[in-house]
Amino acid sequence: MRFPGIHYKFEWPDYIQGLVMAAVCLSIIPILTDVLGMPFEVAIAIVVLNGILYCFHAWLGDPVVPGWVTPAIPLLVAYVGTFPAGAERMHALIAFEMMLGIWCLFLGTTGLAKKVISLVPNGIKVGVILGAGIAAFQMIFKEGGKIESMPITIVLCALIALFMMYNPIFKGLAQKNKIFHAISNLGILPAVLLAVVIAAALGEAKIAIEWGITKPDFGTLWTDWVPWGKLGWPSLEMYLKSIPMVFAAYIVIFGDAVQCQAIIKDAQHMRPDEPVDYNPDRVHLIVGIRNTFMSFMGPDISMCGPIWAAMTVVIYERWKKGRESMDSIFGGVGSFRFGTLTSYFILPLVTMMKPILPAALSLTMIIQGFVSVYVGAREARSLLDLGIGGAVAGILITMGAAWAFAAGIIMCLFVYGHNFFKGDTSYGPLWADQITEEMAMTDNK
Repeated sequence: MRFPGIHYKFEWPDYIQGLVMAAVCLSIIPILTDVLGMPFEVAIAIVVLNGILYCFHAWLGDPVVPGWVTPAIPLLVAYVGTFPAGAERMHALIAFEMMLGIWCLFLGTTGLAKKVISLVPNGIKVGVILGAGIAAFQMIFKEGGKIESMPITIVLCALIALFMMYNPIFKGLAQKNKIFHAISNLGILPAVLLAVVIAAALGEAKIAIEWGITKPDFGTLWTDWVPWGKLGWPSLEMYLKSIPMVFAAYIVIFGDAVQCQAIIKDAQHMRPDEPVDYNPDRVHLIVGIRNTFMSFMGPDISMCGPIWAAMTVVIYERWKKGRESMDSIFGGVGSFRFGTLTSYFILPLVTMMKPILPAALSLTMIIQGFVSVYVGAREARSLLDLGIGGAVAGILITMGAAWAFAAGIIMCLFVYGHNFFKGDTSYGPLWADQITEEMAMTDNK
């Protein structure tokens, strides 16, 4: 266990950044209110509970910034949406999140995470990731979606966010100029802040700042929205129905864990003075504890994931500069999450962001959808993988996880036969030609 002031120094730059970036965390509130029918004050109580559990990672020795299971949010929204609004929909969410938590605890205790994920055929993995990306766009752009609430603000800010994150011109500016570099490290935050200005200027949102301290409604949460209150516990059937969705969400969680390792490996050589111990089993245990706890104390559609990738990268970039910049990675990770937790209680900030939360959520989903689609495509080892993945993605979005997994298994059996787990072994990786060209260009340089 690690405590601030005892085992690591408090890092004020990361704490202040957490205060501002909490705006992204608050953007889950529109989903909780729209999909589940929660009052705003109950939804923010759930955000606060999640914020407390975020601090568990640095406390228990996990050296990354935790976040949502973002790619799986549209899939979970679609899943719970198949149940009638009210108690039955809440039971579906509670059963799913509890099963997800127990599954992660099991894998963390036994160390079987890598073994389990290796048993999933690659075409199915591709399909889940692609499906999550397409579902993210569908959530925003379908009839009655978030785009209708503030169309100009969402489109403009999404284009600005994509420009800052992926445009080579902006990347070049960020490499040459300290101000642009600092802006690029903030992820989608500049676009979220622009949304406040654009929405107010265009009349798509009315900004009314209130002063004081936020008052989350834990009383109503713990009487009307939890299984040990008026709701009651889900039936056994609900738990069994959630299993395919649990596996779909877990594929995303496992991918996030792999991403954590890659970020740390990339940064570690710059700080030999502080060896970073990233343990996937420990991560599974913490994620399992968080999801299990939230399932009966504050069921949450955002789920409890292992990493907020964008902010983890930002903090590791400062850590790489040396001990004088950041004494310990736990100082950066812990201070950032203390900052987001503090921000949830600052009423002026919460009320300023409240009118544009649909835009903040839309930005998050658009960027996540964009990333999920190209990551899913790149995950394919062959065109056959991509074809199976596309079919699985379509079925996942239209018919749910159970049908998608069944269809994926059948297709892999018929297409790959005895190479069910290996996939297409006749050709090189899908991107082999591109990789060869890139290597040749590097050699020429």
